[in-house]
Amino acid sequence: MYLHAGAEMYGADKVLLDLIKNLDKTKYKPFVVLPCDGVLVEALKRENVWVKVINYPIMRRKYFNPKGVFAYFYNFFKYSKVLLNIARDKKIDIVHTNTSAVLEGSYISRKLKVPQVWSVHEILLKPKIIFKVTRFLIAKYSSVAVAVSEAVKENLLSSGYFKDNAKVIYNGVDSDYFNPQNDCTYLYDEFNIPRGSKVIGMIGRVNAIKGQNDFLKAANIIMSKHKDVYTVFVGDAFEGEEWRVENLKNNISKSPYKDRIIMQGYRTDNQFIHNLFDIYVMPSVQPDSLPTVVLEAMATGKPVVGYRHGGICEMVKDGYNGFLAEVGNPEDLAAKIECLLCNDELRKVMGERARKRQIEMFSLDSYISNFSKLYDSLSLS
Repeated sequence: MYLHAGAEMYGADKVLLDLIKNLDKTKYKPFVVLPCDGVLVEALKRENVWVKVINYPIMRRKYFNPKGVFAYFYNFFKYSKVLLNIARDKKIDIVHTNTSAVLEGSYISRKLKVPQVWSVHEILLKPKIIFKVTRFLIAKYSSVAVAVSEAVKENLLSSGYFKDNAKVIYNGVDSDYFNPQNDCTYLYDEFNIPRGSKVIGMIGRVNAIKGQNDFLKAANIIMSKHKDVYTVFVGDAFEGEEWRVENLKNNISKSPYKDRIIMQGYRTDNQFIHNLFDIYVMPSVQPDSLPTVVLEAMATGKPVVGYRHGGICEMVKDGYNGFLAEVGNPEDLAAKIECLLCNDELRKVMGERARKRQIEMFSLDSYISNFSKLYDSLSLS
């Protein structure tokens, strides 16, 4: 049984879908329960996967108050019993929880005495109490805590709760689906970008950590010097945090170069958008775990520029397939981007190296194989 925090199609959603799609269905029968409806539900149905929507609570900021705590625990026990009945009915052998924000898997695995795989996609630093509580529960109630990067594993271990039940399995992306041959020419017309322009861009949730405003500051510096550079943002916000998008739009409207800035919401054609970019930028202002979108950019053959912390340091080898800038320094970020913009050969070579590194270290095949081996080991134990 798979439990997840949403039904959209961002990083953790995509890798969950890829895992379930590509498992050997003669060995494994996946049952997926999601807390809301969305594009992930439809994608799973197209794969003939059993999926059900039950409104179980997810640990979000809306619960971080006295009234919210009461509401969370009331709904936790209410819906955990519903999930337990499903798990019994489907004769579940393993519970796989795909985020730190979902705790219901612990209740099910404990009641049924079955192993729980707990995939951790987040580097959590604060609030301190949430860090302590979630890490304690993951350590206590998971048979194996799967960190998506060494940076995430270090974050888990720093809690002091883990002994030998934490390991790293890197996410993988499909390098056939994301590839340098995808035709992106239609996007020049849609976004009104002249042919021959250089495009810098990022795709990602507009949230507290992704760093869109730092990217905008860096882009303004670059566009002040290069009249042929366009900047593209793709992504929207969590429900209830739409103000973050409005804030970004407001900042863009104040840019002297706003006519060369394109802002899009959620898109389903990212495999083509990556090919529009000359450089992919990921300036997460807090440590990011292992942003899948960076792997997509690498598979597409694009050099990556980001801030030097978190999981991106495991994907981008500084000076080899991209550059890592000083954290929180848009000027340094701009300088690293400009270095690539002004050197066509370096940009080409780093893009080729990026795709090679993705295929060697973050392939879809190795991702599926590693989880299959993990499931088998738990089934035999």
